[in-house]
Formats: sequence, C-alpha cells, structure tokens
Amino acid sequence: MKKIVVFFFSSFLLTVQAVQSAGNDVEIIRKRVVAEMLISGINNEQIRKLVDSINPDGTWPGINYTDTSKTGFQHSRHLDNLVQLSKAYVKNESSFRGDKKVKNTIDLALDYWTANDFICENWWNNEIGTPNALIQVLLMMDKNLTEKQVSKTLPIVKRSHLGAWGARESGDRIKIGGIQAKTALYYRDIQEFEYVIKVIEGQIRFVTGRGMQYDYSFHHRDDRVNNTLSYGLDYADAFAEWVHYTTGTKYRFSEKPLQQLIDYYLDGICKMMPYGKYPDPGATNRDISRPGSLRVFRTTTPERLIAVTDYRKSELEQIIRNRKGIELKSPSYGRFFRNSEYYTHQRDGYFTSVRMFSSRNANMEVPYNGEGLLNHHRGDGTNYISRTGREYINTAPVFDWQKIPGATILQKPELIPEKNIQKYGSMNFVGAVTNGLYGVVAFDFKSPHDPVEVRKAWFFFDEEYVCLGAGIRSESEYPVATTLNQCLLNGDVIVMNDNREQILSKGEHRFESVKWIFHDSIGYFFPVSSPVSLSNKVASGTWFKINRQTTSSREEIRLDMFKLWLNHGSRISDRGYQYVVIPAATKEKVSEYAVNPKIEILFNTPDIQAVWHKELNIGQVVFYQRGEVRLPGDLRVKMDSPGILMIKLKENGIEEISVSDPSRKMSEFHFSLNRKIEKEDEYFQSKWNDADNRSEISVNLPQTIYAGQSVTIRLFN
Repeated sequence: MKKIVVFFFSSFLLTVQAVQSAGNDVEIIRKRVVAEMLISGINNEQIRKLVDSINPDGTWPGINYTDTSKTGFQHSRHLDNLVQLSKAYVKNESSFRGDKKVKNTIDLALDYWTANDFICENWWNNEIGTPNALIQVLLMMDKNLTEKQVSKTLPIVKRSHLGAWGARESGDRIKIGGIQAKTALYYRDIQEFEYVIKVIEGQIRFVTGRGMQYDYSFHHRDDRVNNTLSYGLDYADAFAEWVHYTTGTKYRFSEKPLQQLIDYYLDGICKMMPYGKYPDPGATNRDISRPGSLRVFRTTTPERLIAVTDYRKSELEQIIRNRKGIELKSPSYGRFFRNSEYYTHQRDGYFTSVRMFSSRNANMEVPYNGEGLLNHHRGDGTNYISRTGREYINTAPVFDWQKIPGATILQKPELIPEKNIQKYGSMNFVGAVTNGLYGVVAFDFKSPHDPVEVRKAWFFFDEEYVCLGAGIRSESEYPVATTLNQCLLNGDVIVMNDNREQILSKGEHRFESVKWIFHDSIGYFFPVSSPVSLSNKVASGTWFKINRQTTSSREEIRLDMFKLWLNHGSRISDRGYQYVVIPAATKEKVSEYAVNPKIEILFNTPDIQAVWHKELNIGQVVFYQRGEVRLPGDLRVKMDSPGILMIKLKENGIEEISVSDPSRKMSEFHFSLNRKIEKEDEYFQSKWNDADNRSEISVNLPQTIYAGQSVTIRLFN
C-alpha cells in the first residue's frame, strides 16, 4: 500500500512540475511577445498630437467613423493610435511612461471603440486587423486596464480564431492562429496555447490547393494566382515570428518544418526578388497599387531563422547583407515556378522574369477592395528587367497600363471595367525548360480580353536574353504593340539609327531603322533593324487612379519615365518581332555586340522558335508542333510532338539535354538526333536506328504534382 501511495504522489509531483514548467515557458514567451511590441521607437510629437487632439467622446478629427466599406474603414487609424499610445505609456524608455494624460487618452479611445464595435465590410479587418491591434493593447497595458475594459475588448479580439471564416488554408491561417496564440498568452491559458502552436507548426507543408506549392510558390486562393510575395510572405513571416518566440522552450518548433520554411523562403520568396532584396513587380498583384509596395524587404525573418538554426545559414546571411546595403550579390540561377506560370533569371548584374497564365491559372488577382484597378494585362507575358531593383519603385500612378514590359497588347482607347480583370486562359502550351542555370520560356498567348494572339518565347543566357514573337494576329481596328520596357528614366537614352549614334532629347520619338538602344546600363539590340517608338519624358497620374481606397492620394505625381515599344499595326496577321536585351552593359559593349552578336536566331515562326548561343554552345528550341531543326555543326533534332528542348554541346559532343512539356499532357518526350547516344536510366532511353542514322530518344516526364517540371539528362560522349 505504501508503494502505491509513493507512486501516485511521485506521479502527482511530476504532473505539477510539468504544469509549472509549461507555465514558466508560457510566461517567457509572453514576455518576449510584449518586448517585441515595445521594440520600435516612439514618436513623441505624434503622441502629443494624439493626446491634444482627441475629442471628449474618444474620437480623433480627420477620421471618417461612418464609412465601414471595403475601400474606406479609416477606423484602422484609430486602432493604430491606440497601439502607439499604449506603447508610449508602458515602455520603460518612454518619456510618457505612466503619463496620466496618455492614460486618459487611451481610456477614451478604447471605450469609444468597444462601445461602437465597428464592423467592416472587409472580413480581414474584423478577423485580423482589429483583433491584432486590440490584443497588442491588452498585452501591453495588461493590469493598467479595468476589468470592464478587458471584458468588452476580449470578445472583439476573440473573433480571430482558428474556426473563423478567414482561417481557411492559406497564409491567413497562420496569422489568425498567431493572434489566437497571443490571446491565450494574455489569459495564460496553457492548454489553448499548446493547441494553437501545434496548428501553426503544422501549416508548414506542401499542398495542391491554398498554401505552399510543391515548386515553392504560394497560392492564397483557388485561382492559382501567384501570391508568394504577399500572402506567402506573411505566411513565412508569421511562422518565423513564432519560431523566435518559442525558441529555447518546450514549444520550440521541430527541425523538419523549420528547414522546409527556410527552403521556401530562399527558393521561393527570395528567388522572386532581385538579389533577394526588392520584390519583382512581375510577382506582385493588386499590391503594386499601394505606395511603397516595391520597397526593400526587411531583415527580420532571415535574422530570426539564423538565430535558431545553422541550416542554409550562409545564404540567409547573404540576403541580410544585400538588404542592408552592405553588398549586392546573388548566385546565378534560372527557375521556373510551374504551379504559378512564372520564370525568374538572376545573374550577378541583373534580374529578370516572365509572368504568364494558362487554362490552369487565372491571369491576375481580382481587384479586391478597390485596389489594382488597371491590372488587366499584367500576366500577359510580363518581362520586367532589374539592375538594382529600384527601376519601378512608385511608378504605378504614372504607368501606361497598356504598355507592360514584355507584353503584346491591343492599344485600346481605355481598359474595360475592373470587374473583368481576372480571366482564365484558353491555352495549355505555357511553360519553360531550365537546367537551373539557363532557360527558355514559351507562351502560346491568346488574350482573354482582346482579339490578339501571338506565340511568345524568351531565351535566357548569361549576358543577354532573346525575345521572340511570331504569328501576331488581331482583327481589331486598334493597333497592337509589344513593349520592351517602361521604367524610371535614369540618364541619357542613346540610339543607333540609320548607322548614326545620337543622344535623344526628352519627348516622343519614332525611328524606322534602329539597330540598338541604350538606357540605364541596359541595351536593346535588334538583329534586324526595326522601327521602334520611344518616350523619355514626364508622365503624370495619381494613386487614386489605380487604388480607390479612401486613403489613396489624389495629388498629381509627375515622374520622368522611359518607355520603349514596337508598333505592329492594326488588323494584322502573321506579324512578328525579335530583340535581344543586354543588361549590365555599357554603351560600348552594346555597340560591339551589335557588330558581333553571340546569338543566332534560327527560327521565329508560329511553328518553331529557336536560338543558338555561339559561345555557350547552347541551342534552345520551342516546338509548337512536331518538326525538325538543324543546329550548328549539322546537329539535327526531330521532335515527335510539341515541347521545349535545350541542348548543350561540348567538344563536338552533347553534354546535356533538358526537356519539358508545357501542355502537361504527355508522360514521355520523344525526339531523335543524328548523333549516337549511349545512355539509359530510369528517365532516359536511347536506341540507335541504323536505317535513319539517328538516335531515337525517349524521356520519362514528371507527372501529377510535378507535371511541367524540366528533366535534364547529362551525357558524356
């Protein structure tokens, strides 16, 4: 009997100790959360203004408290004021710590909010924005609030919970879980906190619907629009936040989801940004219509990740150095995000990308809440070029939204209503092939908005990339244009026209026979002298034109802009274009390149588009239907079906072959070469045909969640 009593007493002690340990850890985490809220500085002048200007009823002048619409809800400013006042009141270093006037202001503002409990037409404010602000006030103010104030505030905060409508699978689920976890910390509810932390940790996983895709892009909705740099960034930041808070406690996250998050951060988020520093405009959606959306990303998340693991530490450190301006370095890569129809290409001196859509993906995000009102064509083969990442910052108000870099667009008098922006494509042949370093992108484009069709392809190398368009068709009376670039004007624009080099004065220009153009360390070379249109002058506009939020400024903005495009005419059939972009160049280099180009355009037809790089010995071919091409060195490639192929030669032998199926319909890729190939493995089979003097080759293609992925075969013959 004594042994049984001792056993139960020991078990009881262990249970008590476990509860105490959990409680201690919760208290540690709670203090970290509050400390994080207090870490930023206090604007003393702003605090004085808030104290002096508050009305007796708890409102502030200048805030519209009646408009609760999706484009309004200035009430969030009231909540921001409450957060800043709370910080000023409790922070040790604050000159307002314990200040009675500040406390009275907080009481008035909080009581006004809880008495009115404002509900916005946009669910986000009700389930994320408002609860997030108020839980900060509760945690910071803590015992400085009355029981009555707490009892009225908590029900509003508790609208943010894992059973809420907005907590569906996507980036918002982690964010809402984080608010619920902070609420549990306020209560010191160990059981609820443990539950929520497990849910947050479990969100780091691959999915085929909403969330992190198998290619490390991110989808927030079922439309499969690329949301990696918006909701997908919030998803990573929220996870890293809780990694930071829970480190060293029993609630710390395990290594597997932590490493997967770092892979997603480096191979997804950062590879959609020039040097992992600035967001690529081609990966943005309606957020491009917000001032400051193309800012340098913060270092908080990579710093938090480095603090808890050494996994890929050096890469995270490089991202931090880039963002802090210590240096600007990045490894070279070519990466295709097949689940989002988006390709990125980084070299030491530049970054570029291509954004597309298909029957599998919508072209663009819906202009929710009155944002991104002119985004109709931003998925139509967009090709932004960044040398520094600053080329497009805050240009959205003055942008010509029918001249998107890279896109071929009907030049209409005006865009159709914004409710019709989002469309799915009718085309399947949309994709890319890449070996991780070089790549070729193909887009069988049919506009869902206008009667325009064109087969577009981009061929990416080291010092240059080639842009081809073939089979341009339009029955419209309006002209069709392909834009090479539209960005901030930075320095002189130099044109080689009719064998004469000239620096352009500011204005509108049209040339009939241009060989090359140079602006802001980027050259545009035309293998066949072409007529071009160019603008280097002031453009004007307003933020309100593209963003109907009540906070959007109606003040006119004027910026010097560079715009370069090709006019293909109206009512056209079977038109084409070809140009080479040479980034990170000097005028002298562009001039020399035009005399001795390193590339050869082999085909630019609606059936085949092909380019050969003379120095790299790389051939890249897009077959829109079965066919045959002859590459230098009398190498002949015969394709049995549509597809994309890249082949690299070395010392008169074939070093490497990469293939992909943009249509994602085939299980095998069949082609033949007039070279004897002796290699066979689980992906690659080759059989020599004596009669035709050719190798018949079959490549097994990735299926299901990996469909559209490239296959690269290395050969040594």
